[in-house]
Amino acid sequence: MILGISMIAVSEAFNLAEKVGLSHQALFDVASTASGQCYALTVHCPVPGPVPTSASNRDYQPGFAAELMLKDLGLSQSVASAEGLGTPLGAAACDIFDRFVQAGGRGRDYSAVVTYLKQLHPSA
Repeated sequence: MILGISMIAVSEAFNLAEKVGLSHQALFDVASTASGQCYALTVHCPVPGPVPTSASNRDYQPGFAAELMLKDLGLSQSVASAEGLGTPLGAAACDIFDRFVQAGGRGRDYSAVVTYLKQLHPSA
């Protein structure tokens, strides 16, 4: 659940940076050495360039497939529900990954969610 939520947050930050003209490398350089540093950013960076080994540099060929992330998020939501605990960010991440998988994300790396999020609100 943590990784799914983190990847969505990292993806949104890169999409915002791109929209305002900040390069992928510039955002990575700042965020990876500051409070935004996390595994989703430094190991599975969702945009090509900053992390040469990330799936984004291989057209999002899966290292960890989006449908597996959806499965794990679904499991976390099942446990939370069974325990009567709300996890609003976990639920939102599960919903986003469900829609991403249904919209063509199956068979792609989970970091490709960055492309799905960008399509939700294309530039005018």
